[in-house]
Amino acid sequence: MKKWLKVLLAADFFLLLSMGMIIPIYAIFVEKIGGDVLAASGAWAVFTFTSGILIWLFGLWGDKVKHLEKMIFFGYLIRSFAFLGYFFVSNQYHLFFVQTVLGVGVAASLPAYDGLYSRMLSKGKFASEWGTWEGMNLIVAAIAAIIGGTIAKYLGFKTLFIIMFVSGLIGALISLFLMSKKAQKEIKSK
Repeated sequence: MKKWLKVLLAADFFLLLSMGMIIPIYAIFVEKIGGDVLAASGAWAVFTFTSGILIWLFGLWGDKVKHLEKMIFFGYLIRSFAFLGYFFVSNQYHLFFVQTVLGVGVAASLPAYDGLYSRMLSKGKFASEWGTWEGMNLIVAAIAAIIGGTIAKYLGFKTLFIIMFVSGLIGALISLFLMSKKAQKEIKSK
């Protein structure tokens, strides 16, 4: 596995960790801000609809962009600030706004991530290197679910959201290494 692919995986690890900490307990958070099942499902629909439409548009744009790593960085940064946005949510309308911002961040980063990841795969290792990402995704989700539930139970959701923000920010900062001249040279030589 190439060095820069490992950097990309490391950056994504922290974003997956952040997302994974809230997803299993998301409905409980919505209930705590006065929402119900419809508010939880509605807010999730806002996120997925926003992501779905914009992923398609960002994907089209990503095919024309010279530096996918910049899209990844900015997408990760937007997602990190959306995680912080949960800290300030006090009603379902605030939540809908945060879910929209999160959807934009996910849409900005996912097609770029997939494109860059695909570009950096080692010849003859496509299945195993995609398998590395898929396995990491699920293992991190499992660990994050336990961490998120534990933090929310013992320290509260506000603490959880700060930790999610910091974790996301770490991932965004790691992705900056992909913009170095050395990384650019090695990525482009593929």
